[in-house]
Amino acid sequence: MIQWMHQLSKSWVASLLMGGLALSFVVWGIADVFTGQISTALATVGSTEISTQSFQRTYRNFLRNQGQQMGMDLTPETAQKMGLDQAALQQMVSRTALDNTAARLGLTATDAELAQEVRALPAFKGPTNQFDHNVFLQVIGNAGYGEQDFLAEMRADAARAQLSTAMEAGFALPDGYTKGLFLYVTELRAADYVIVSPDAVGPIAAPDDATLTTFVKAHPERFSTPEYRDIEYAAVTPQDVAAQVEVSDKMIADEFKQHEANYNVPEKRDIQQIEFPSEAAAKAARERIAAGTSFEALATERKIAAADLDLGTLSKADIPDTARADAIFALPLNEVSQPIKGALNGYVLLKVTKVTPGISRTLEDSRDQIRQTLALQLAGAKIIDIVNAYEDARSGGADIAAAAKKVGMRSGRISAVDKMGLTPSGEKAPDLPADPEFLSTAFAAEVGEDNDPFAAKSGAYYALKVNGVTPAKLKPLDAVRADALAAWTADEKAKALAVKAVALTSQAQKDGNLAAVAKELKVPVLKSPALQRNTNDTTFSSALIEKLFGAAPGAVVQAPQGMGGNYIIAKVTGIAHPENENTRQLYAGGRGEISQQAAADITSAFANASRIQQGVKVNQKLLQQATGGTS
Repeated sequence: MIQWMHQLSKSWVASLLMGGLALSFVVWGIADVFTGQISTALATVGSTEISTQSFQRTYRNFLRNQGQQMGMDLTPETAQKMGLDQAALQQMVSRTALDNTAARLGLTATDAELAQEVRALPAFKGPTNQFDHNVFLQVIGNAGYGEQDFLAEMRADAARAQLSTAMEAGFALPDGYTKGLFLYVTELRAADYVIVSPDAVGPIAAPDDATLTTFVKAHPERFSTPEYRDIEYAAVTPQDVAAQVEVSDKMIADEFKQHEANYNVPEKRDIQQIEFPSEAAAKAARERIAAGTSFEALATERKIAAADLDLGTLSKADIPDTARADAIFALPLNEVSQPIKGALNGYVLLKVTKVTPGISRTLEDSRDQIRQTLALQLAGAKIIDIVNAYEDARSGGADIAAAAKKVGMRSGRISAVDKMGLTPSGEKAPDLPADPEFLSTAFAAEVGEDNDPFAAKSGAYYALKVNGVTPAKLKPLDAVRADALAAWTADEKAKALAVKAVALTSQAQKDGNLAAVAKELKVPVLKSPALQRNTNDTTFSSALIEKLFGAAPGAVVQAPQGMGGNYIIAKVTGIAHPENENTRQLYAGGRGEISQQAAADITSAFANASRIQQGVKVNQKLLQQATGGTS
């Protein structure tokens, strides 16, 4: 599903679908009843309870997946600002509502169907490329599941799939409806615009100390010392136990055989191509290149777009014509070939712009690397045993250090560390685990409470306890005066600039053009390129684009520039709906996708109705504790 969404985000329906998903979260939340009452369940849907432990596991995996897609590690505060805590909760509540409905209808999956599905998942295959129970336990353990919990969730997924398939199969939107959506999404607009810089408002008078003190107090997040936590922990990583795992020569040989392509990588070349209708035309062009005309100039002259010029990065095996492949891979770097017969018709000139050497390794060359990789994979099952033994030791009364020593885990204590991993002196905290999940979990934990061991993306497991907290403290004015003055001045100038932009926009609207405004600002009137609804760059911000596409022809609007702290005042000068072969292909490809998503929205609407019918309650206090939230 995540991969499909990623592909979908590149199509013309993406701006509709992503907005629809966000809207679904808002709409679905309306019927929920939030309470602050004491309860053992974080949420209830009908008579079904969602435990705090179950939600925490789901939320941790949800943030991990979101972070991987975004290429960043999400802290509890960042996740809350992005609304991910509510998104995860709404998804889990809706799934539970559908689970209740599926159970009422008697929908389920047989043990045989469940076993077949689990065994087919690539994530659970071991070194022999077959289902491996130890790998299975390691993978689901890293996600916080026990075997029975995971199988129960898989069975529920299968039942929900039966329910959604019954509602969605064969659904298609009318052509007129999808055509209207397509024209909306692919509309182009043009605008004349002027840039209003902060210089237009002049200097800002310096504030007195009372004003500056009030500003500092209003922005404690900018002018306070960070919160520090005293953390005690136990840890075990795959590297810690890899030496205890035996990897046989047969396992190494099987791994090399099954994944030989990973160890023997062919040479690849970045190739450009210009097509010609005949050999004579290709020869004439090659002679011009020999006389000094560049390959790029020839492409520009023939109006070949960069996307059509580049064939991509190819290996010899990627080129079906052996003669063409031999010619390309015999060509020196940055040299242009002689005319070569094209793949279909005509002739081409080719140029190699980059050579990536291949890698060729034998089994012996790769043996140590494979042994280490397999040892780390097999270490996962060993880690699960160690973590279980640790929990048994803690249940028996041992403290963190004693329990860790007993089972072979490492232990440590960091007396004061902030969310960035720094001590009060500004230095990196010694003995701080490298996994970012360690600090995010520590700063979401309650003081004095034992936390269940949790898995990091690296495969390591941590158990931690927060012994104490030093709260954030507002710094005195003298310590932050320079930064506070700069921030206050910037804020005041931004406010004045916004007011100025509104006044100038009103003037331009009355004038019917931007000439007088440009003259007053002493700046030129600029012309935009073709703008799309998803345009968002250093000049045209999403806020400005939204106003431009919501305005009538000839209207004047204003909004902040994409970057730089300026404002832009723009007049809509053109609206177009391109009709060409490219747009026809886009429409043909998108019709099916938008119908599929509309069908999925039927399931969403059904889930919403199920939630309302069954009733939803959320314990707000437990939700805050589970997500590390503050409100």
